[in-house]
Amino acid sequence: MVSGGRLKTSDAGLEWLPADRAPAGVKVLLGERDGAVRFAVITESDGPGWRSLRGLAALIDGEDGVFAVHAVGIAEWLARTKHCSGCGGRLLIEQAGHLARCAGCGSEQFPRTDPAVIMIVVDGERCLLGRHPSWPAGRFSTLAGFVEPGESLESAVRREVREESGITVGRVDYFGSQPWPMPASLMVGFVAHAESSQIVVDGQEIEDARWFTRTEMLAKAQSGELVLPGGISISRSLIEHWYGAQLPGQW
Repeated sequence: MVSGGRLKTSDAGLEWLPADRAPAGVKVLLGERDGAVRFAVITESDGPGWRSLRGLAALIDGEDGVFAVHAVGIAEWLARTKHCSGCGGRLLIEQAGHLARCAGCGSEQFPRTDPAVIMIVVDGERCLLGRHPSWPAGRFSTLAGFVEPGESLESAVRREVREESGITVGRVDYFGSQPWPMPASLMVGFVAHAESSQIVVDGQEIEDARWFTRTEMLAKAQSGELVLPGGISISRSLIEHWYGAQLPGQW
């Protein structure tokens, strides 16, 4: 069961129910596992046991994790897609939650995914981390931003880094990706190689940005002066990939 960005859980992880005990709601096909077809039911949250996708990280295994991300992604899309973007008509949900058809003009709408780049900027033995003005003291992360229409992923990396920190980036190496359905992003990770070093933050998206050596990063993370992203995020993976080992502390 899923409600917004939250899922119903038990002590063992996701709560799976037989079909005859499923509550009323939109049924979303997730896939097949162990000879059984799995669905999520989009319903209203009620009672204990509901957790956010972030809060489930320590409870669910890889396969349940894939199902959970897919379920939340569809639920978020349906919550934000109530009317036809062409004529404003009512939408009918079809194909087990994966298509919305307008009852008026018949046009089809499908779940959307917005690509975003996320990058660790490196300069020799240093990496660049920044912080948003709304974050608590000490919290830093990798830079990130959405891809503009007509823009390549590599160009988006260079543009976002320049806009947010004033740093010029040359070579851009692909690292990996992570679905982030809160509400509809695909985070594409990169290692960006700096060609300049003077930081000039934009003051809006980024309040502060700093170069960290590995020694500085470890010491500040151990003391709590530097608080790094959580272990489920690709940002954390990028930082530890650069550092070369696991680091203490997290949001």
